[in-house]
Amino acid sequence: MGWPVQLLTIYCILIAMSAFFGGILPSMLNLTHRRMQYLVSLIGGLMLGVGLFHQLPHAVGAMSGHGHSAAFALDWCMGWLIIGLLTTFFMLRIFHFHHHEAVVSDDDKDHLCGHDHAHEHDHDCVGKHDHDHDAGGHQHSHFPAQGASWIGIFVGLAIHSLIDGGALAAHLTADAMHSSDSGESLHWLLGLGTFLGIVLHKPLDSLSITTVMTAGGWSAKSKNLVNIGYAMMCPLGAAVFYMGIKTLPFQDILLASALAFSSGVFLCISLSDLLPEVQFHSHDRLRLSLALVAGVLIAWLIGFAEHGHLHGHQGGAPHLHHADDHGHKH
Repeated sequence: MGWPVQLLTIYCILIAMSAFFGGILPSMLNLTHRRMQYLVSLIGGLMLGVGLFHQLPHAVGAMSGHGHSAAFALDWCMGWLIIGLLTTFFMLRIFHFHHHEAVVSDDDKDHLCGHDHAHEHDHDCVGKHDHDHDAGGHQHSHFPAQGASWIGIFVGLAIHSLIDGGALAAHLTADAMHSSDSGESLHWLLGLGTFLGIVLHKPLDSLSITTVMTAGGWSAKSKNLVNIGYAMMCPLGAAVFYMGIKTLPFQDILLASALAFSSGVFLCISLSDLLPEVQFHSHDRLRLSLALVAGVLIAWLIGFAEHGHLHGHQGGAPHLHHADDHGHKH
C-alpha cells in the first residue's frame, strides 16, 4: 500500500472521529452561541481559502498540463466550480441541513437576547431566535424549527459528506502527482488544505443532526448510531473516488473536474456560514471578522508551503509543461 493510500486512510479515520465527537460535543463542552460563531467564522474562512487557494488552482493545473490551453482549462474548471456551487445550493434548499447552533439552556437564550445579540432589528427569543424584518417579513432562525426532520438533515449532510470524501481523495491524488513529478518527499503536505477544511467542519455538521434529534426526544443510543453512520460517509466517498478514478479513462480531466466541483462546494458551504453572520449579527463584529481572516490566512499559509515544496519544480500543476511566448513547450 503506497503512501498516498496510507495518508488517505489516516485522514479518513481522523475525519470520522471528528464527525462522531462533533455529535456528542454539547455533552462534553459548554458550547455557547458566541463560541460557536467564532468557530463558524474561522472554519468558514478556512474553507473559503482552501477552495480558492488550493482546489481551483490544482484543477486548472491538472487540465492545462495535458495539452489544453490555459484559457480552456480555466473555462472548464470555472464551469465545474459553478456546477459544484449550484449543486450544494440546491441541496441546501431541498434538505435544509446546514444548521450550526449550540444547544443552550433557556437561561442562556435569555442571556443571548440581552447581551450577545445587539441586532439592529427586532427579534423573538421564545424557544428560538427569530429575526423579523418588517419591510420584507423575513425571518432568520438560529435554532432548527421544532418540526424539522433529522432524516432530511442526515440525507443532505450524508450526500455532502460523500462529496467531501471525493474532494479529499482528488486533492490528495493531485498533490501526489505534484510530489512525484518534482521529486519531493514531503508526504505530510498531501491534501492538507482540504483535509483541514473537512476535519474542522465535520463536528459542526454532525452537531446539526444530533441537535434536531435531541429536540425530537430521540434516545442517546439512537443518536450515537446515526452519528456513527454519518461519520462513515466521508471515508466511503474517499474510497469510492480513489478506487474508481483508477479504473476510468481521462483520469486527468476527471481529477480536474472533481477538484473544481469541490471548490464550488467549499465556496458555497463557507459562504452559507459567513453571509448570515454578516447580515444578522452586529455583535462581536471585530472578533468574528478577525476569525474569518485567520481562517483565510491559514489556508494561504498552507498553500505557500505547498508552492514552496511540492510545486517548486513544476509550477503548481501535475505534468505541467510551461510554454514560452512563442508557444514552444519545454
